Amino acid sequence: MAEIILNVDVREGVGTGGARAARRAGMVPGILYGGDKAPVAISVNEKDFRKSLYTGKLLGHLVTLKYGEETQPVIARDVQFDPVSDRPLHFDLMRVDEKQTIKIEVPVHFINEDQCKAFRQGGSLEIVRHSVEIAVRADHIPEDLIVDLAGHKLGDTIRWSDLKVPKGVEPTITDRDFVIASIKTSSAAKAADEIEEAIAEETAAAEAAAADEVPATEQSAEGDEAAEGETTEG
Repeated sequence: MAEIILNVDVREGVGTGGARAARRAGMVPGILYGGDKAPVAISVNEKDFRKSLYTGKLLGHLVTLKYGEETQPVIARDVQFDPVSDRPLHFDLMRVDEKQTIKIEVPVHFINEDQCKAFRQGGSLEIVRHSVEIAVRADHIPEDLIVDLAGHKLGDTIRWSDLKVPKGVEPTITDRDFVIASIKTSSAAKAADEIEEAIAEETAAAEAAAADEVPATEQSAEGDEAAEGETTEG
């Protein structure tokens, strides 16, 4: 079963008033839905809920809901937070079967940026998708989808087919090999390159002008020496 267990209570009061009463009692109100059963208003101890949140394995993962002696595998679909205090205000749980195939958003993480020469050449990562919706068995949901940037070059487009995904994971977009990210030359890098090129051109022009002036000076000096010699002989 799942690593996280949520011990819940069934809430008698529903709506805004019931949710506020649950929060005043140190609970986080929520809704359990899905399957062939009606939605149920539930709540969980806020301190325990926060601990589960901090593990990073609550949202989008298979967890176990426990009510008395009954247990139910569920997926935590959503958590709403207070915009000021960041306190959890409400959560949604969906009933599932462990072997059921579900659709769920999974985050995309990029690794080994320090091993990608493109970034040392002024490249920048343009992310198209921070997450991807996949179809997967409820008990095989991956933590994330990994993009290994090592070996990629400037101008590379990273697509779904470039990812190494666990067996049994399929994207819900099936009509194309969609883009995850691309590596482009940043505008700042372009500007720096243009400045360096302009400086190099000016330096080359100055050196060329100096080189053209040297023979004329030397010729003038040789002419003066020759004139002095003719004067002495006369």
